[in-house]
Amino acid sequence: MPKNTKVTQREHSNEPVTESVADLLSLEHPMDYKSSQMSMGLSPGSTAPVKALLPSPDPDAEDGRPAWNNKLEYILAQVGFSVGLGNVWRFPYLCQKNGGGAYLVPYLILLILIGIPLFFLELAVGQRIRRGSIGVWNYVYPRLGGIGVSSLMVCGFVGLYYNVIIGWSIFYFFQSFQYPLPWAECPIHRNGTQAVVEPECEKSSATTYFWYRQALNITSSIDDTGGLNWKMTLSLLVAWIMVCLAVIKGIQSSGKVMYFSSLFPYVVLFCFLVRGLMLKGAVDGIAHMFTPKLEKMLEPQVWREAATQVFFALGLGFGGVIAFSSYNKRDNNCHFDAALVSIINFVTSILATLVVFAVLGFKANVMNEKCVVENAEKILGYLNTGVLSRELIPPHINFSHLSSQDYAEMYAVIKTVKEENFAQLGLDPCILEDELNKAVQGTGLAFIAFTEAMTHFPASPFWSVMFFFMLINLGLGSMIGTMTGITTPILDAFKIRKEILCVVCCIIAYLLGLLFVLRSGNYFVTMFDDYSAGLPLIVVVILENISVAWIYGTKRFMQDLEDMLGFRPYSFYFYMWKFVSPAVLVVLIFATVIEMAISPAGYNAWVEAEGSDRFQSYPPWALAMAYALIVVAMLPLPIVFIARHFSLISDGSNKLSVSYRKGMMKDISNLEEQDEQRFILSKNPSEAPSPMPAHRAYLGPGGTQEMTNTNYGTSTKTGYQNIGSPESEL
Repeated sequence: MPKNTKVTQREHSNEPVTESVADLLSLEHPMDYKSSQMSMGLSPGSTAPVKALLPSPDPDAEDGRPAWNNKLEYILAQVGFSVGLGNVWRFPYLCQKNGGGAYLVPYLILLILIGIPLFFLELAVGQRIRRGSIGVWNYVYPRLGGIGVSSLMVCGFVGLYYNVIIGWSIFYFFQSFQYPLPWAECPIHRNGTQAVVEPECEKSSATTYFWYRQALNITSSIDDTGGLNWKMTLSLLVAWIMVCLAVIKGIQSSGKVMYFSSLFPYVVLFCFLVRGLMLKGAVDGIAHMFTPKLEKMLEPQVWREAATQVFFALGLGFGGVIAFSSYNKRDNNCHFDAALVSIINFVTSILATLVVFAVLGFKANVMNEKCVVENAEKILGYLNTGVLSRELIPPHINFSHLSSQDYAEMYAVIKTVKEENFAQLGLDPCILEDELNKAVQGTGLAFIAFTEAMTHFPASPFWSVMFFFMLINLGLGSMIGTMTGITTPILDAFKIRKEILCVVCCIIAYLLGLLFVLRSGNYFVTMFDDYSAGLPLIVVVILENISVAWIYGTKRFMQDLEDMLGFRPYSFYFYMWKFVSPAVLVVLIFATVIEMAISPAGYNAWVEAEGSDRFQSYPPWALAMAYALIVVAMLPLPIVFIARHFSLISDGSNKLSVSYRKGMMKDISNLEEQDEQRFILSKNPSEAPSPMPAHRAYLGPGGTQEMTNTNYGTSTKTGYQNIGSPESEL
């Protein structure tokens, strides 16, 4: 210990010496911050400790933690993680289902109320503490350390089935390199001189048949596993190899991959938009999409689905957002990042919606024209056989050039005259609006409706290759974020080579993922999608919000943000974090539970004999498996809370990383030198300038009094508390 420190002086003098923060930190024992817990934000007499957020090491110090090469890589990584398959096949469906353009109003309102504030919160805690999800919430409040473990488990569940979707896209991608496309027509079997169309295909459609029979080779129920589908098993292997190569070097490798995987989908979407607008019927689809049905805005279901979409679109609660931001510099403007990524996500959803409905509008026109031709042939047959009188046909109608309007007029006349036996004629109305109202989402949109539309494109294989390559890149960007959310907390907690960890994780995930490439695997994908992430993630995010806003304290958090960013965030965030966001999330939890209770638990099983799907309830074992996914994902929350409440396990706060210790010891050395200078100049610590950046007490929104911290009955102002004290930092 240096000879001139006040601690040394006290040993040789009877005079009282005021200890500086540097003196307190110069001892080795205070490095265990478990002993310096503070009762922040608790009622007097409460013994439950609240861990203050820890400061990050000096970003310029050699702390060994990887960092983004530049800001663009980081933004692309966050965009790639948040913008995923849901933007392409979920958002357009919700728009169509919930009032068209009117749906955008509740979506934007909820994006502002819960989306951007909570996204900003996750970015901020990850950037300042510089840890993964487990480390972050262990330091914020150790008893809620289970938040990070639950996030990791949800990431694992989602990653298992999400990569299967990438595998499906890879299969379709390679199948697209042929003309005509293999799903353009139904297969024909030769029986001697007779050609017979595949019955299953004839009852459904060519694209539907290819998806269920050629790609999935699906069974008729979840009880019948049917064995492995070798084509999808190989596709899944390729998908996991791609993900492993992308994340094996951490952000050094994934950052480079993001340049392509995040930007290429936008190139494809713009190409599809330009091509789609040139197709007949595209304007009909877009007009149908954005025609607002304002009465829909009054339905609670619309707001619930909008909130859920906002929630999942930004990737809240998965841990990927926190993991990516933990590799940032301490003074990075994460407030700007939160707004930018959220806006890009929303604009991408709108762009994808334009593309989808331009293409579906074209498909609706093609199908409507096909309907008109088929029914016109029926009418001609009835005219030739005398079932219908030629006097029923308006004189201006030409069957060789029959338009939709002409058919509608002829249909109305026949229906009026032949009202009694009209149903026996078997004529369809062929209304374009009916085709546009056929809502499709998820795999039904990507692998059936969209693929069918592309068969009518000129140069259809080119567009098919582009479309499925885009899906692969969208999925890859989200999978990189998901895997980072898994590996970063593990790497923070254990000394493991990231290459070995990534390879082991990918191998285990591939073996577990074989469940989804059984012939019944699509039913398990539906189960995991419905149960593994929904309710657990909402619970995780509301606990994140509560731990920061109510346990750590919104005022302290705002002050920490001001110290980190160099400016005070808007008071808007104070009220959102403190009151609005928790209230909205509580309502969302209740709405989700009620929805699960009243909706029958089941899946759409493919019936080969009928050429269509039919809803079936889960058997008891599958229902138990579905609810087990929810329980297992949420189980770490009560287990960690109880274990730490009764001191059964360490709170993890004294397990500072080597990099953190290096940063702290560097600060201690600087403080000691300045403390010795103050002693030589005979200045009291309170008179000397602080070596740390000036901290201003946060007054709260419109507040007039400085916030005080209560610690063992002693009131100290925030400004003093923050000087060099790790407990007061974010």
